[in-house]
Amino acid sequence: MNPTLTALTGFVAWSLFLLTLMEAIRSKLVLTKAIAANGFNPENSNLSPFMQRLARAHANCIEGLPIFGGLMVIAVVAGRSAITDPLAYAFLAARILQSVIHLTSLSALAVALRFSAFAVQMGISLYWSARLLLG
Repeated sequence: MNPTLTALTGFVAWSLFLLTLMEAIRSKLVLTKAIAANGFNPENSNLSPFMQRLARAHANCIEGLPIFGGLMVIAVVAGRSAITDPLAYAFLAARILQSVIHLTSLSALAVALRFSAFAVQMGISLYWSARLLLG
């Protein structure tokens, strides 16, 4: 697999990891009768702050996947992954870093760092878009 497809697979796998973690914790809460199976809010607002951050980190991935992943798919399908390959791993690293920061803290510094990781993804994606559109 080329770097673009590897990074896209990593992006999907990371999203799946966050979902699996959330569902494992929710399952434990149900099995220990800490919360009823039908007692969950989609954003985990009735759970711990960590679970709320986990729900948002996962949602951030899902929200970005069609845009960022779409650019990677377009590049591969068009035979132009030479555009996305050089920054594909940097993109994936920035995505994972954004999520990890989101999970660990909501301090002002953490929010600034999380935004910086997102800004890296945006910059890379804007570059990819321009290159794919303009040749």
